[in-house]
Amino acid sequence: MSELVPLYSIKVKCCNCDHEFETSRVRPSLKKATRRDADFCSYYKEENPDYYVVRVCPKCGFASTENSADKLSDIQRSAFKKRIGDRWQVKNFDGHRSWETALETYKLALLCAQSISDKDRILASLLHHIAWLYRYKGDTEQELRFLQFSLDAYINVYERDGIGGNDARLLYLIGELNRRIGKFSEAVRWFSRLINDQRIMDAAMIRAAREQWSVLREEMKDAKMDPDELLAGTEGT
Repeated sequence: MSELVPLYSIKVKCCNCDHEFETSRVRPSLKKATRRDADFCSYYKEENPDYYVVRVCPKCGFASTENSADKLSDIQRSAFKKRIGDRWQVKNFDGHRSWETALETYKLALLCAQSISDKDRILASLLHHIAWLYRYKGDTEQELRFLQFSLDAYINVYERDGIGGNDARLLYLIGELNRRIGKFSEAVRWFSRLINDQRIMDAAMIRAAREQWSVLREEMKDAKMDPDELLAGTEGT
C-alpha cells in the first residue's frame, strides 16, 4: 500500500490580476495537531498546514488567504502595483514549503494587505501567524515583537467593531497575547471582561479564559505581584 502524499494542489484565481494558478494544501486527514498552545498555535508531526495558508500569484505577486477579498478595487490594484507589483519577479510557491518559504509568503501577504488597506482582522491574523513561525524556531525576540504587532491589530478590531455576544475569541486572544508579552494587568482586564460579560455565551472561550487566568495568577505570584489587587482594579471595566 503506497504512502499517502501529504500535499495536494488546488486552483485559485488571483483577486488582483485574475490569473489562475495552483497552490498546495495539506490533506485534511493529515491535519491532526500533536499539541496546541493557548493562543491556538498548533504543532504537527508531518507537514504544517499553516505553512500553506498564503496563496501567492506567481504572475503578479499578490499574496492572500482564503479570508481575503475575492476582487480588488481599482484603487487597491493601483496601490498594490505601486508598492509591490512593479518590482515583482515571477516566482512559484506551489509544492513543499520550508519554514523560510512559509515566512516569506506570510511577510509578502502582510505587505500586500497593508498596501491595499485590508481589514484589521486580516492584518492581525497574518501578524499572529508570523509570530507562530518564529515560535517554531525558538526565536523569542521576534515572536514577542510580532505578538505585540498582532495584539495592536486585534485591539484595533475591538475598538472599530465593538464586541457582540459571539466574538468571545477576540477578547480571549487580546487577554492571552497580553499575558504572553508580560502585560499582566492588561491580561487581567481582558480575561475579566470576557468572563464577566453576561452577553457572551461562548462556554469554551469562557472556560479557556478561566484556565489562562489561573496560569496568569501563578505567573504574577512568581513576579511578586498581587493578582487579587489587580483584579479588584478591573471591576467596572
